[in-house]
Amino acid sequence: MTERSSCIKSRPDGAIDEARLPALRAGFEAALREAAQYLGATSPNPAVGCALLDAQDRILVVEAHHRAGTYHAEARALERARALGVLHKAVTALVTLEPCNHTGRTPPCSEALRASPVGEVWIGARDPNPEAGGGAARLSTMPGGKTVVMLESCRALSDIHQACKALLAPFAERITRGRAWITVKQALDGRGSMIPPQGQKTFTSEASLLLAHRLRRATDAIVTGIGTVLADAPMLTVRRVADHDGPPRRMVVVCDRKGRLPSSWRSTLEGNGYRVVVSRSLEEVPSLLAGHGVNWAMVEAGPGLLDALDRHGLWNDWLTLRAGASGNDTVSARISARAQGVTPLRFLLNDGFSSVSSSEAEF
Repeated sequence: MTERSSCIKSRPDGAIDEARLPALRAGFEAALREAAQYLGATSPNPAVGCALLDAQDRILVVEAHHRAGTYHAEARALERARALGVLHKAVTALVTLEPCNHTGRTPPCSEALRASPVGEVWIGARDPNPEAGGGAARLSTMPGGKTVVMLESCRALSDIHQACKALLAPFAERITRGRAWITVKQALDGRGSMIPPQGQKTFTSEASLLLAHRLRRATDAIVTGIGTVLADAPMLTVRRVADHDGPPRRMVVVCDRKGRLPSSWRSTLEGNGYRVVVSRSLEEVPSLLAGHGVNWAMVEAGPGLLDALDRHGLWNDWLTLRAGASGNDTVSARISARAQGVTPLRFLLNDGFSSVSSSEAEF
């Protein structure tokens, strides 16, 4: 196996070629940005991006996986390069996730790359799925093998490696732990209360509402409580940003121990394309979601459910939207996040390459 232990020793003569690093960084950033556009559309698959570079490390094409059952990022990139008549120029592939090595609904991407002119494959993160992993080994052990470079061994691009892990985090949580990634979204007024003024449903700023709808778009499911349903009858639609193409495929889990869910509300959501599931046990929700193929779920609920989630440690990151002291104040509103390790929230909060720390960080 010719998998490289140092990312800057990628020339055939083994010489250090640090001059390539800015172009490689730019290519990975483009692949990550493209992949992040499809968060919320690919489950149960992960969001993945791929950039193809020419011999001068210039970007030829950038593609991403769009939806489960369609071509993966690598295959899409190769096909687009072929359609543009530039496939013969493709020398390097930058992939945010190790190319798959199994046949599912689509052929293995490792084989597509093996059959391509690409001679060097840079991999942002290893595939945690034992059924699909092994693409790196497959590529590097073929006759005349491809050069495979893992970003985990590349100190100069360690921030890109972390970004690739953050993009992968919801999928990895489901595959390795059997539970969905849970993001709590909490809106507070200037006094720290979650209760909107009488006659209003929200007190957060337009900027906060935009972020909340971007989060709905990026996630595969919404978890709420029966109290929220009875009080607000929320439609849980994506607004303020364009949703993914096609009918919504999100799952809605309602925590309802006493069977109070209104059938009319459930029928309305299901008529809009949502899958509605009732859970009588909060502790089962992460595994319940994973069992339905959900990678990433957001929680939109009242203080009682959020307190219970916090007590039981049933969350991976926590997004807080605080209104200013005067209420709905765009200027003084604050957005902060807490995360237990790397988090996909970075792709919604900033450019995707500045990390969210395990302590509270403001944006």
